[in-house]
Amino acid sequence: MTLVGIDIGTQGVKAALYSADGECRAEAFEASRPHRPAPGVVEEDPEFQLASTCRLVRECIDRSGARDVAALGIAGQMAGVIGIGPDGRAVTPYDSWLDTRCGDQIRRMQTEAGDAVLGATGNAPSFNHGPKILWWQRERPREYAQIAKFVQPGAYVAMGLCGLRALDAFMDTSYLHFSGFADNRSKCWDAALCRQFGVALEKLPRIVEPSAPVGGLVSRFAQDCGLPVGTPVIAGCGDTAASFLSCGATAPGVCVDVAGTASVFAATADAFAPDVYSGTLGCGQSVTAGLWHPYAYINGGGLNLEWFRREFGGGPDLTFDELDALAAAVPPDDALPLFVPHLGGRVSPGWPALRGAWVGLTWDHTRGELYRAVLESVALEYALYQQALRRLLPGVTFAELRITGGGEKSGMWNQLKADVLQMPIVQIENSGGAPMGAAMLAGVGVGIFPSPPAAAARWVRMGRRFLPNAVHAAHYQKRCEHYEALLTTLNDWAAR
Repeated sequence: MTLVGIDIGTQGVKAALYSADGECRAEAFEASRPHRPAPGVVEEDPEFQLASTCRLVRECIDRSGARDVAALGIAGQMAGVIGIGPDGRAVTPYDSWLDTRCGDQIRRMQTEAGDAVLGATGNAPSFNHGPKILWWQRERPREYAQIAKFVQPGAYVAMGLCGLRALDAFMDTSYLHFSGFADNRSKCWDAALCRQFGVALEKLPRIVEPSAPVGGLVSRFAQDCGLPVGTPVIAGCGDTAASFLSCGATAPGVCVDVAGTASVFAATADAFAPDVYSGTLGCGQSVTAGLWHPYAYINGGGLNLEWFRREFGGGPDLTFDELDALAAAVPPDDALPLFVPHLGGRVSPGWPALRGAWVGLTWDHTRGELYRAVLESVALEYALYQQALRRLLPGVTFAELRITGGGEKSGMWNQLKADVLQMPIVQIENSGGAPMGAAMLAGVGVGIFPSPPAAAARWVRMGRRFLPNAVHAAHYQKRCEHYEALLTTLNDWAAR
C-alpha cells in the first residue's frame, strides 16, 4: 500500500510516493513558471500547475513501479488566490502570495476592520486572500463578475483531477486564517465581514477538513497520472501546515522553522490566540484536531539567498555551501551590517510599503559579511516572532525548534538561529516537507492512520540537534533591538 503527496509550491511542483511505513520510494520535481509582467506582479498559470502534477505523479509511479496507490493528498501555496468559473476552470491566473498589487486593499482592511478581521480569522490583513479578492473586485470588475469561487492552487489541482465544478469548490481549514472573511473557530464564513466589504458569500468555497476525500481521479487525468480511475484524492492542506505535520508538530509546545521560499516560524498551541498585541502572528488551524499554529513568516525569505547568489555571490559557479563557509568565517561583531529581508514587503505584521536594505555598509565589508547579514536577518526576524509568541502565550513552554525545507541543510545557518533564539534547533532525519505531510493526510483520509498524530508517530524521526551558545546571547539581544528599531524607522520612511 502506497501514498502520494503533492506540493504545489512556489519554486515548483513536487510529488513523492511513500510506502505505508514512511519510506520515500520515489520523488519528482518540476520548476514553476512565474510570470512577472510588471513590478509587484507575480502570477502563475493554474493549468500548468495541474499538468505538472500529472507528469510528476506519473514519474513517481514509473520510477517506483508501484501499482497500489491508496490515495493522493495535495498541499499548496496558501496566501494567493485563483478565480474559477462555474465549470471549475480558472478565469484568472494564480495571483501569487508574492504578488504585492493589493497593498492599498491591505491598508483599507486594516483601517476599516483590522481588529475584526484579526479577531475572526486569527490573522491581520496582509498579502493574503481578503485584500487580493478586494483587488480583483475593484481593479478587475469584469473578471470579478465571471468568478464563481476563489480557491487556492492545491484545491484547484484536486478539482481538476476529480472533474469538480465550482459548486464543489473547497478550502480546507488550514487556510482560514488567510481568508480575511472567516470565523476560524467556527469553521464557517463570517457574513458580517463579507457584507462590510461587499463580497458575496457565494464566491467563497465550502470548508472541509484536511483529511476529507473530495473525489476520485477522472479518466483523463487517471491516464495521465498512470493510476486507476477513481483513485481517491484527499483535500490536503496548505504547504506550511503540511510541513508542520511532517515535523511532528502534533502536540502543544513544538515549534517549527520552515526554511523554504518563505521563512516561517511557528509554534503549536491548544487554544485559538489572535495576536491582539502586535498583529505579528497569524493563528491557523493545525491539521491535528483541537490544535492551533501561531506563526509568522518573511515574504520570500528563502528567495533572498538565491537572489544574493545570483546577483552578488558569483552566480551558479559559487555553491551555497561555499557561501556558508564565507559567512561562517565571520565572527559575531557589532560592526557587521544589518540586512532587512523584506524585499517584497513585510507580511508579519502587514507593512506593505517596507522594502529590503543593507544598513551600516563600509568599504571594508566583504561578500561573506553581506551574506552572513542576509542569513542573520531571518534569525533576527524570528527573534521578534519569538517575543510576540511569548507575549501571546506566556504560560506555554517552547523547548525546541524543528526545522524543515531546503535551508535546513545549512549547519551554519542552523547554529546561527540557535544562538540568536537561544533555543535548540532540531533537524528531521527523514525530512520530506510538504509532500510528506500531504501523503500522511492521504493515509488518514483512507483509514491507513487513525489521525495525523498517529501518522507522525509512525513516520517522523528526529535528527541532529544544534544547541545555543550562551556566550552570544547578549550580543544577539542587542542586534535584535537595533534590527527592530531599524524596521520601524524604514517603514515610517517608506510610508511617507
